[in-house]
Amino acid sequence: MTESDGLAWECQCAVDADVPASFAWQFMTNVGNWKDPPAEFTLDGPFVSGARGTTRMPGQPAISWIISHVEAGRSYTIEGSELFERACLRVQWRFDALAERHTRLTQRMELVGDNAAAYVEDISAAFEPNLEPGMKRIAQSMADAYGTM
Repeated sequence: MTESDGLAWECQCAVDADVPASFAWQFMTNVGNWKDPPAEFTLDGPFVSGARGTTRMPGQPAISWIISHVEAGRSYTIEGSELFERACLRVQWRFDALAERHTRLTQRMELVGDNAAAYVEDISAAFEPNLEPGMKRIAQSMADAYGTM
């Protein structure tokens, strides 16, 4: 999918984490830190553009995704289209240093493609109510991990 593909839905949330931006980046590019039970995440190889990952949920087929863009230390984008016909869910993470030990984490989700509108209701219901609580949980997990260093 490209930037010119039709945008059918978007959702964004930003939270602040009490960690340096470099730590936030290292934390989130380690797929082992992605905790969203019962989902389990794996990455085939290093965290670079073009790397493929998998999400597994109990009793469901594995879902593949790709890291489509990495700007080291600053942002990355993951795209998944396996569950959609002629549509793609794009998730961008951005890491903005606000102070030496204070980072703004921003997650932006977009549903794009010429058939994306067909999936808006389900995607919106699945992600909009959970995005902010999930982001806050991640920020707290980062701070906890940083505090144990």
